[in-house]
Amino acid sequence: MDRYSVDLTIELLDRLKVIDQLGEWRSASELCQLLSFQPRFSSALGWLLERLIETGCIEMRTDHDTHTYRRRHPPWRPELARLRAIGLDIDRANAPTLDLLDQAASLYPGVARGEQRGEQGLFEPQAIPLWLNYFHNDNATYTVNNWVSAILAAERLPPRPKVRILELGAGAGSAAEILLRLFDERALLPRIQRYVITEPNAFFRRRAQRELSSRYHDLPLEWGALDINLRWDTQSVPPGEFDLVYGVNVLHVAKDLLFSLNQAHDALATDGWLVIGECVRPYLNQPIYPELIFRILDSFTDVKTDPEIRPNPGFLTADQWRRAFTRAGFQRVEITPPIETIREVYSHFFASAICGQRATANKMQLQA
Repeated sequence: MDRYSVDLTIELLDRLKVIDQLGEWRSASELCQLLSFQPRFSSALGWLLERLIETGCIEMRTDHDTHTYRRRHPPWRPELARLRAIGLDIDRANAPTLDLLDQAASLYPGVARGEQRGEQGLFEPQAIPLWLNYFHNDNATYTVNNWVSAILAAERLPPRPKVRILELGAGAGSAAEILLRLFDERALLPRIQRYVITEPNAFFRRRAQRELSSRYHDLPLEWGALDINLRWDTQSVPPGEFDLVYGVNVLHVAKDLLFSLNQAHDALATDGWLVIGECVRPYLNQPIYPELIFRILDSFTDVKTDPEIRPNPGFLTADQWRRAFTRAGFQRVEITPPIETIREVYSHFFASAICGQRATANKMQLQA
């Protein structure tokens, strides 16, 4: 998938006529102006250029916080058909990720010229099956996110006889499906007193409700449309209500990350845990392949940045997540599997889970 996204990027930059303009140092904004692209496309274009730096065909320098790029030599010829065949030979279930990467790439020229927004092309009715297949647990390149998160959530479940769970941004329910499957295997289902599954998109929420309610009809499942960017206590999430707040690939798109983390902290009972699964950037500013899909979405890029915890839109590093959780008041912050160790062996592994515990009453009084 990583190599496939690189070759897609080469093809895109060729179609956009960008490579031809890199005979001298130019920034993404300068390239947008030169090629009559929309100014807001500079963020996506910058990502495409940075994606190719590791190939050696493009180099980058930074002057006064502005990145400029120059061609060192022509990139190799893309081998998308061959790479797709290799991916499908490994596992036919890799098709959804390849298909969604292709769909996103096909939209870049139109987004660059201002003919449409990324949301229009990626969330039109015809594209919905792509998302359902991509987030499905048969897709091994995505379900790893659900598994690492569910395992950590099961291990961090507070030792109470009954627990209350709040899930954020559940989509079509693939994360909840794995969490409940794991809880069933570990005989934890009887401990669930309340499981509130939230998803703002009505279509995805109804689909998740239909699937999970039929499979777990004896469980106290509830459904809602929580917006993580608004106060949660005005959306039927009272303070101190939940023992576990859970979400997979949700909080990195919060408009104000610290605000949403504080809301999650307030929603937890004393000693409760926030457990989230995320694509965690192995190194600072390192592009990772799923971003090719999301870089043209306003919801991915229109966020409040912070020099300490989120200097740029998109996915965070392990250290940035650690600082963000700590600033929101969480204790015992942990990231697993350990991205910062794994990256020394393989620099493109990015599926991890982050957890933090709400302080005990005594600790909170000491902090105050």
